[in-house]
Amino acid sequence: MTVLDDIIAGVREDLGARRRDRSLAQIQRDALDAAPVRPFPPQTDFGLICEVKRSSPSKGALAAIPDPAALAAAYVRGGAAAISVLTEQRRFNGSLADLDAVRAAVDVPVLRKDFMVDEYQFHEARAHGADIVLLIVAALDDAQLADHLALSRELGMAALVETHTVDELERAAAAGATLVGVNTRNLKDLTVDPARFAQLATHAPAGAVLVAESGVTGPDTVAQYAAAGAHLGLVGEALVTGGEPEAAVAAFTAAGLASRP
Repeated sequence: MTVLDDIIAGVREDLGARRRDRSLAQIQRDALDAAPVRPFPPQTDFGLICEVKRSSPSKGALAAIPDPAALAAAYVRGGAAAISVLTEQRRFNGSLADLDAVRAAVDVPVLRKDFMVDEYQFHEARAHGADIVLLIVAALDDAQLADHLALSRELGMAALVETHTVDELERAAAAGATLVGVNTRNLKDLTVDPARFAQLATHAPAGAVLVAESGVTGPDTVAQYAAAGAHLGLVGEALVTGGEPEAAVAAFTAAGLASRP
């Protein structure tokens, strides 16, 4: 079993517990009552999706983040285009409560970052105020990818379709993805190589908005991604461990804007 398989098994188990507490029909009604979706992606040359991220499978504990809302507000003051909130609890120590706290604190779009493998999670995301969901191509077959893209759009949410390989980029294109993440992490051994973004970006769907994911250590990495065609960067670890999130977001965004072709 791969790390991804293990994570998804845990996600399904935890989802089963939530479904027993609140049925699909109930969560669908909750989604209908949620505030309107905020449009994404933004009409800017470059922006950051800034992450509320306590832990990761590769690094373990990163930051305690006792107040996700305060961190998200600092990101927005720095110019964040959107906030990503980890809601997977076993490997990332996230929760839907974090999503609720962030949604109540900021007006920019919010991404529910989780392993989306079941219809219930999409209605759940919308019920908790998410404007964007993550679809990981490696975790879905072609039919699931197409169905989840369609459901996301039906609910008004943007879908960030995350890829790691040329094959996954081709699958994303075939499914009609228009917001495409290129993750520089190797899912087999969890190593990161920022140079992979430029290598993979040339295979992205024509006209897609590209999001560079993983590997950002500072403004130089952001500049490298932007120069290779990234419209957005998704950054977590460097922001939660750096100690000055507002200033870091401003500096990273400026580096990206200065480096776009």
